[in-house]
Amino acid sequence: MTQAKKLIAPGLTEAEAIERAKSGDAEAFEALYAFHKRRVYSLCLRMTGNTAQAEDFTQDAFMQLYRKIGTFRGESAFSTWLHRMAVNVVLMQLRKKGLPEISLDEMLEPLHEDGPRRDIGARDNVLAGSVDRVNLERAIADLPPGYRIVFTLHDVEGYEHNEIAEMMGCSIGNSKSQLHKARLKLRDLLKLRRAEKANRR
Repeated sequence: MTQAKKLIAPGLTEAEAIERAKSGDAEAFEALYAFHKRRVYSLCLRMTGNTAQAEDFTQDAFMQLYRKIGTFRGESAFSTWLHRMAVNVVLMQLRKKGLPEISLDEMLEPLHEDGPRRDIGARDNVLAGSVDRVNLERAIADLPPGYRIVFTLHDVEGYEHNEIAEMMGCSIGNSKSQLHKARLKLRDLLKLRRAEKANRR
């Protein structure tokens, strides 16, 4: 369904709500909030792993939207634009709170010249398989903050490494490295959960 035709409230399309909200229509803004809040909250929760922070950051993102909706030009989907705004709010707040830095000094080349090269930043078919969604969500929440953010932005939200690098103020190589380590850690966490589940039987 195109943006122009997407109904977000009875008799109100998203495009109409955006235009009315730009003019200060509180009901139209409320309709946009009601329609998008769950996905924005879900994004904030995945990035922070903390429900209270996710709620605060969701509110912050919509306050930012209220201030900046007049700048929306429709060059991308409204949800994409809103999600990028939410990501920026989360990253800014986490920087203020002092997001723990994760060392990226680890060499990612194989130990031996004939060893397998790691294709960092490419699709991970092991993780892409059928994994219990609840366990996956819990495992993502258990990732260290830096890993969790890059994994969420790349594998969940679909941002490219150059976009992540720009948002996080790091190099593309760092973004790929964080993602690679996040996926390895995630595999370990999922294996651990499976083992725990098997032991309880």
